Amino acid sequence: MVTVAPPHPWAYALRLPRDPRAVRVARMTVRAALDGHGRQDAVDVVELLTSELVTNAYLHTKGPASLRLTGLSGGRLRVGVWDSDPYVPAPFGGAGDASVPLAPLDSGSGRGLRLVQEYADSWGGWALGDGALGRGAGKLLWFEVGGHATLPLLLK
Repeated sequence: MVTVAPPHPWAYALRLPRDPRAVRVARMTVRAALDGHGRQDAVDVVELLTSELVTNAYLHTKGPASLRLTGLSGGRLRVGVWDSDPYVPAPFGGAGDASVPLAPLDSGSGRGLRLVQEYADSWGGWALGDGALGRGAGKLLWFEVGGHATLPLLLK
Protein backbone atom coordinates (compact mmCIF):
# COMPACT_ATOMS: atom_id res chain seq x y z
CA MET A 1 0.00 0.00 0.00
CA VAL A 2 1.38 3.40 -0.98
CA THR A 3 0.66 6.32 1.31
CA VAL A 4 0.15 9.71 -0.30
CA ALA A 5 2.44 12.35 1.19
CA PRO A 6 0.58 15.33 2.62
CA PRO A 7 1.12 18.70 0.89
CA HIS A 8 2.42 20.32 4.09
CA PRO A 9 5.62 19.49 5.98
CA TRP A 10 5.54 16.87 8.71
CA ALA A 11 8.02 16.22 11.51
CA TYR A 12 8.94 13.62 14.09
CA ALA A 13 11.17 14.29 17.10
CA LEU A 14 12.84 11.76 19.33
CA ARG A 15 14.88 12.28 22.50
CA LEU A 16 17.72 9.74 22.70
CA PRO A 17 19.42 8.78 25.97
CA ARG A 18 23.16 8.30 26.09
CA ASP A 19 22.91 4.59 25.42
CA PRO A 20 24.53 2.52 22.65
CA ARG A 21 21.07 1.18 21.73
CA ALA A 22 19.93 4.71 20.83
CA VAL A 23 21.48 4.37 17.37
CA ARG A 24 19.28 1.36 16.60
CA VAL A 25 16.21 3.13 17.99
CA ALA A 26 16.95 6.13 15.74
CA ARG A 27 17.28 3.89 12.66
CA MET A 28 14.03 2.06 13.46
CA THR A 29 12.21 5.36 14.00
CA VAL A 30 13.43 6.80 10.69
CA ARG A 31 12.46 3.62 8.85
CA ALA A 32 8.97 3.55 10.40
CA ALA A 33 8.31 7.24 9.72
CA LEU A 34 9.45 7.06 6.10
CA ASP A 35 7.52 3.83 5.49
CA GLY A 36 4.44 5.48 6.98
CA HIS A 37 4.76 8.42 4.60
CA GLY A 38 5.36 6.27 1.53
CA ARG A 39 9.02 7.27 1.27
CA GLN A 40 10.61 3.84 0.91
CA ASP A 41 12.78 5.32 -1.85
CA ALA A 42 14.72 7.32 0.75
CA VAL A 43 14.90 4.84 3.63
CA ASP A 44 18.37 3.43 2.92
CA VAL A 45 20.14 6.79 2.59
CA VAL A 46 18.34 8.54 5.43
CA GLU A 47 18.73 5.57 7.76
CA LEU A 48 22.48 5.31 7.05
CA LEU A 49 23.23 9.01 7.45
CA THR A 50 21.05 9.31 10.56
CA SER A 51 22.88 6.36 12.06
CA GLU A 52 26.22 8.07 11.44
CA LEU A 53 25.20 11.34 13.11
CA VAL A 54 23.60 9.63 16.11
CA THR A 55 26.66 7.37 16.49
CA ASN A 56 28.92 10.42 16.55
CA ALA A 57 26.70 12.05 19.18
CA TYR A 58 27.02 8.94 21.33
CA LEU A 59 30.78 8.54 20.83
CA HIS A 60 31.79 12.18 21.26
CA THR A 61 29.49 13.50 23.99
CA LYS A 62 28.55 12.53 27.51
CA GLY A 63 24.88 13.43 27.38
CA PRO A 64 21.66 12.69 25.54
CA ALA A 65 20.88 13.56 21.93
CA SER A 66 17.77 14.44 19.96
CA LEU A 67 16.69 13.50 16.46
CA ARG A 68 14.26 15.41 14.25
CA LEU A 69 13.06 14.06 10.89
CA THR A 70 11.13 16.50 8.72
CA GLY A 71 9.36 15.92 5.42
CA LEU A 72 9.52 19.08 3.32
CA SER A 73 7.84 20.18 0.11
CA GLY A 74 9.13 18.80 -3.14
CA GLY A 75 9.89 15.42 -1.59
CA ARG A 76 12.89 16.67 0.37
CA LEU A 77 13.75 15.21 3.76
CA ARG A 78 15.75 16.91 6.53
CA VAL A 79 17.32 15.19 9.50
CA GLY A 80 18.77 17.11 12.44
CA VAL A 81 20.71 15.65 15.34
CA TRP A 82 21.34 17.72 18.45
CA ASP A 83 23.93 16.79 21.05
CA SER A 84 25.51 18.49 24.07
CA ASP A 85 28.98 19.18 22.61
CA PRO A 86 29.27 22.65 20.99
CA TYR A 87 32.12 21.60 18.64
CA VAL A 88 30.93 21.66 15.01
CA PRO A 89 33.17 19.45 12.85
CA ALA A 90 34.16 20.05 9.24
CA PRO A 91 32.35 19.77 6.84
CA PHE A 92 29.36 21.02 8.85
CA GLY A 93 30.70 24.53 9.23
CA GLY A 94 33.38 23.99 11.85
CA ALA A 95 36.94 25.20 11.61
CA GLY A 96 39.30 23.42 9.27
CA ASP A 97 39.03 21.88 5.85
CA ALA A 98 35.59 21.80 4.25
CA SER A 99 35.97 18.16 3.31
CA VAL A 100 36.64 15.08 5.37
CA PRO A 101 39.57 12.92 4.18
CA LEU A 102 38.98 9.31 3.32
CA ALA A 103 39.57 6.93 6.21
CA PRO A 104 42.15 4.17 5.65
CA LEU A 105 40.61 0.98 4.30
CA ASP A 106 41.54 -0.99 7.43
CA SER A 107 40.11 1.62 9.81
CA GLY A 108 37.13 0.62 11.94
CA SER A 109 35.81 4.20 12.07
CA GLY A 110 36.09 7.59 10.46
CA ARG A 111 33.70 7.26 7.53
CA GLY A 112 30.49 8.78 8.89
CA LEU A 113 30.94 12.44 8.00
CA ARG A 114 32.39 11.47 4.62
CA LEU A 115 29.23 9.46 3.91
CA VAL A 116 27.13 12.53 4.70
CA GLN A 117 29.22 14.54 2.22
CA GLU A 118 28.79 11.90 -0.47
CA TYR A 119 25.09 11.06 -0.14
CA ALA A 120 23.32 14.13 1.25
CA ASP A 121 22.32 16.97 -1.06
CA SER A 122 23.12 19.57 1.59
CA TRP A 123 24.28 19.65 5.19
CA GLY A 124 25.31 22.06 7.88
CA GLY A 125 25.60 22.68 11.56
CA TRP A 126 25.88 25.33 14.19
CA ALA A 127 26.79 25.66 17.83
CA LEU A 128 23.84 26.64 19.97
CA GLY A 129 23.91 29.64 22.36
CA ASP A 130 25.00 29.79 25.94
CA GLY A 131 23.73 27.06 28.19
CA ALA A 132 23.54 26.84 31.96
CA LEU A 133 26.57 27.97 33.92
CA GLY A 134 28.14 29.61 30.86
CA ARG A 135 28.56 26.35 28.96
CA GLY A 136 27.41 25.96 25.38
CA ALA A 137 24.03 24.39 24.74
CA GLY A 138 25.53 21.93 22.28
CA LYS A 139 25.19 21.82 18.53
CA LEU A 140 22.82 20.81 15.79
CA LEU A 141 24.07 18.95 12.72
CA TRP A 142 21.66 18.43 9.84
CA PHE A 143 21.46 17.04 6.32
CA GLU A 144 18.89 17.02 3.54
CA VAL A 145 18.23 14.58 0.74
CA GLY A 146 16.07 15.15 -2.31
CA GLY A 147 13.02 13.34 -3.54
CA HIS A 148 14.87 10.32 -4.92
CA ALA A 149 17.64 9.52 -2.46
CA THR A 150 19.28 6.18 -3.18
CA LEU A 151 22.50 4.46 -2.22
CA PRO A 152 24.79 2.97 -4.85
CA LEU A 153 24.53 -0.81 -5.06
CA LEU A 154 28.04 -1.01 -3.62
CA LEU A 155 26.83 0.19 -0.21
CA LYS A 156 23.62 -1.84 -0.03
